[in-house]
Formats: sequence, C-alpha cells, structure tokens
Amino acid sequence: MNLRRRLAAEFVGTALLLAIVIGSGIMGERLAAGNAAVALLGNTIATGAGLIVLIQIFGPVSGAHFNPAVTLAALLGRQIDRHSALLYVLAQFTGAVIGAWLAHAMFGEPILQVSHKLRAGPSQGLSEWIATFGLIGTILCTQARRPETTPVAVGLYIVAGYWFTASTCFANPAVTVARSLSDTFAGIAPASVPLFVAAQIVGALAGVAFFGWLIKEARAQ
Repeated sequence: MNLRRRLAAEFVGTALLLAIVIGSGIMGERLAAGNAAVALLGNTIATGAGLIVLIQIFGPVSGAHFNPAVTLAALLGRQIDRHSALLYVLAQFTGAVIGAWLAHAMFGEPILQVSHKLRAGPSQGLSEWIATFGLIGTILCTQARRPETTPVAVGLYIVAGYWFTASTCFANPAVTVARSLSDTFAGIAPASVPLFVAAQIVGALAGVAFFGWLIKEARAQ
C-alpha cells in the first residue's frame, strides 16, 4: 500500500489516541470532584474503547501501530522495512505531540505545557517493562492465531494495564514523550521519561523474543 497513506494513518491515529488519553484525563479530573479513582476509571474506559476503534479504522491501512515499540517488534519480525519503520516512528512522535496539543485546545487549556508529575523509581520502570512486554505478547499472539481479535484484545489489555501496573501502562515511547508535554491528569514529568522509554524498549525486545519463541513452538507441534 502507498507509504504516504500508511504514514498518514499512523500520524492521525496516534494524534487521535493522544487526544483520547489526555482529553479523557482532563474530563475525568474535572468531573471526579477530587476522586482520583473515578478520574482514572473514566480515563481508562475512554482509552481502551478508543484504541479498539482506532485499530479497527487504521489497521487495514498501516497496521495501526501508533507506537514505536510495536513498530520495533514489526521490524524485528520482518513485517516492515527499516526505512518505513523510521518514518512510522517519526509520524507517531509527531502525531502524539499534535494530539496532546489538540486535547489542550479542546478543553481550553494552554497549548504549550510541561508536566510536573514525577513517576520515578524502580517500581515504575518495572511496571513499564511488564506493560510493554504484555502488550507485544497480546499483539503477536492474537495476530498469529486470531487476528480479528487483535483490536479488542489490545484495548482490553490496556484497560487492565491501567489498573494492574503502578505506572498505569503507558507502554509506548511516543505516548510517553507527548504526555510529558501535558501538565494534566495524564502527564509525566520530562525527568521520568528516560526511565519509561528505556523500560518500554527493553520490554518490547523481551516480548518479541519470548512470544516469538512461544508461537514458533506452538506451530512446530
């Protein structure tokens, strides 16, 4: 398929994903009257539901990666070439930042922001490693066995990840960077970004290695 269409799908899909993540966080916080659990619940439901829809829309065009970690997994699995992968990642980071700014604009917030929400420490890094490891496993295993279930499986995994990980399951370097530019409920301080991104990349590599082996073993039986 035309590379420009694929890149447009990655750009717009990632932008919409960030608008959903940050916008629902702002809405949840405004309506929750100080109850962080209620705000997180609203943020969770919107993100999971939005992901399912976005993957259904853009999956047939670009594969609906919206995530450099997923693109890395596709590159390692030889599903995408290096040049296209690099352009995918650029489109994802650019779209993510635009999506954050759009969310701010929709809610009358200053467009340019920097988050002050620290998410530091080994537990946060471990959470992001596990979150990304599981996300890659969800994608690889559903694609290998029942690809039609991938959108719902990914959405449900992220919904669960919001609650079973201490980091609330970013599992996405582009999302992490964009959320550092939002001083809202979904934000992350720039100082916390390197730990998250490093854990996400290592988690993606581990996911490709383990679940790739698992799928290969299952096929060999």
